[in-house]
Amino acid sequence: MDLKEIQNLIKFVSNSGVAEVKLETGDIKITIRTTLEGNAPDITYVQQAPMQQAIAAPAVPATVAATPATPAAPAADDNSKYITIKSPMIGTFYRKPSPDKPVFVEVGSSIGKGDVLCVVEAMKLFNEIEAEISGKIVKILVDDMSPVEFDQPLFLVDPS
Repeated sequence: MDLKEIQNLIKFVSNSGVAEVKLETGDIKITIRTTLEGNAPDITYVQQAPMQQAIAAPAVPATVAATPATPAAPAADDNSKYITIKSPMIGTFYRKPSPDKPVFVEVGSSIGKGDVLCVVEAMKLFNEIEAEISGKIVKILVDDMSPVEFDQPLFLVDPS
């Protein structure tokens, strides 16, 4: 996460009326607490393991940037006909309503407007994410029980 993403996260949390948000991704842990009256950030701190980050950062971008440059263009063209369903909040993505239940949707599932696609847990509240369109699930872009960001793509849907 860079500074701009952290600043956007602070703005989102302060505007949402939530008292506290904790986010952990890899080596980064962020806690944002807001006051109820002014919704201004009260305490914000970031913990990061600089040694691992410094070693991994130079090696990964060089190989990633060089190899997928050509294949990424055709993939973007293929996905342009699909509609992306994005996360409306920060939280943890779940494909099932509970561990002993079946998943809401699979790749190839036909969905209708209002169908529940997944659950995003935020602050111990489980929020059902419903389809805003009808179509067929082409791809599930997030692994079960993974943290998701606001506006992060979750599903690709073929509306035809």
